[in-house]
Amino acid sequence: MKRMTKRVSVIVGSLRRGSFARKIAHNLIPMFPEGYEAKIVEIRDLPLYDFDYDDPEVTDKPVPAEYTEFRETIKASDGVLFVTPENNRTIPACLKNAVDIGSKPNADVAWKGLPAGIVSHSVGRMGGYSSQKNLRLALSYFDMPTLGQPEVFLSQSPELFGDGDKITRESTVEFLQKYIDRFAELIEKTQPRLVFAGA
Repeated sequence: MKRMTKRVSVIVGSLRRGSFARKIAHNLIPMFPEGYEAKIVEIRDLPLYDFDYDDPEVTDKPVPAEYTEFRETIKASDGVLFVTPENNRTIPACLKNAVDIGSKPNADVAWKGLPAGIVSHSVGRMGGYSSQKNLRLALSYFDMPTLGQPEVFLSQSPELFGDGDKITRESTVEFLQKYIDRFAELIEKTQPRLVFAGA
């Protein structure tokens, strides 16, 4: 019996190339255990969500190829890790757009049942608290298992990195590693993917 590689889609809630959310995501990806493949799934080129694309009665607006590719990538995942800043006390518009795109069509929701991890941050002291709570509320509709504890709110994110792209505070690295370990355990419990090898 041989276990297949688990796939984790990492969704970064910021479009800025040098964003702290993206830096955090790049620090989290290597923390996944052996047998996991975690990759950032880009959301920057997703057109704004429009239900006309998914309405069978609207025949002159085909579903954008970007929608289809994104939905199929999410559905092929064993789990989704969201890494997001906070914009105006909620999640960034680009992330909400991605959530909405994955939520349709109603009969084939890409997010449904997938284990979700959430890491939020802010340059202030709240650590993206409001954005994480808003994202949890949106995801709860799709019956996505999430970790109750620990919750990850990274405050004063510019200070995490020193002069480079690596998180330098040892206690933060250890905390994040434990979170990823628990998230991987959640994936194992809810998304078993086993294949029987030939004798």
